Amino acid sequence: MASASPDPSYPPLFRGPNNHRVTPPTPRRGPTTAHEPSFELPVLELENLGPAQLAGACAEWGLFRAANHGVPAALAAELRRAAAALLALPFEAKDAAAPAYFWGSPAGPIRVKNLNWVEGFHVSLARCGDAAISGREFSLFRDLVNQYCKHMARIARTIFDAMAIDLKLTGDQSSSYLSEHDGTFRVYRYPRRPENCDNLGMEAHTDSSVLSILNEDDVGGLQILHRGKWLDVKPIADTLIVNLGDMMQAISSDRYKSVEHRVVASPFTERKSLCYFAFPVEDSVIISSKYKPFTYREFKAQVEEDIKATGAKVGLSRFRLSASN
Repeated sequence: MASASPDPSYPPLFRGPNNHRVTPPTPRRGPTTAHEPSFELPVLELENLGPAQLAGACAEWGLFRAANHGVPAALAAELRRAAAALLALPFEAKDAAAPAYFWGSPAGPIRVKNLNWVEGFHVSLARCGDAAISGREFSLFRDLVNQYCKHMARIARTIFDAMAIDLKLTGDQSSSYLSEHDGTFRVYRYPRRPENCDNLGMEAHTDSSVLSILNEDDVGGLQILHRGKWLDVKPIADTLIVNLGDMMQAISSDRYKSVEHRVVASPFTERKSLCYFAFPVEDSVIISSKYKPFTYREFKAQVEEDIKATGAKVGLSRFRLSASN
């Protein structure tokens, strides 16, 4: 087979000699991943969301599929096309847009220990108009992100209000523990990974959010850690994947779990995904029986400090009542 030229839109370190389209062989099962035909995530209907069913999914899995979510398929498809056009720009043009553009880690200039096989764009919804990217491609992308994230905010509030009932949160807690219109949106591209490369698309981690809402393509690669085993999360059309983050675990005093997950990049096909992250009001104090009172602003600063010092996120254990810092 003739070798293809490296893709100029990829970051230079991702342009390996084997990084061109090849015919996939018969899939081989990795030794660290459990392939269970019976594995099914809970599917929750957002039009009829029951707190008890939601609580069960949050406690056992830390994530679930959301069906009948009301996001127009045409809007999601248009956003995917706009994101693909932006990602297809030459790497140098994208890299000039940092910190809105990132590669190797969503942490951007804060480098983690291990290079992640990923690139993407990061949009703060509260400052969407300030993003340091100009041109028609980004203007269209930004407008579509705004439209799309109105639906994400609606979904996040619907889910969180049902959680608040189960957790018996006060009205003030319900409003301040989720600031759904000030979240973050990211589009991720996981380039084709050379077959001799062991880097993960995204290393194992938990999200710092209250909750994250993922809209993925049909390539697959997402895995979750459940009872000590990595499980493949298969893509299902017309559903969203909702996973709980560290803030939700703290708010629930560990009744709900912040699920550890990772992405395995394919050597054969790019993977693209859209993800919305919802956080608390930054200065709202999270009160929990398991953790010291803290604000999201303090949590975020601690995460950044740990990554700078050690190359890795420490997370909630820094704030656990039994922890010694």
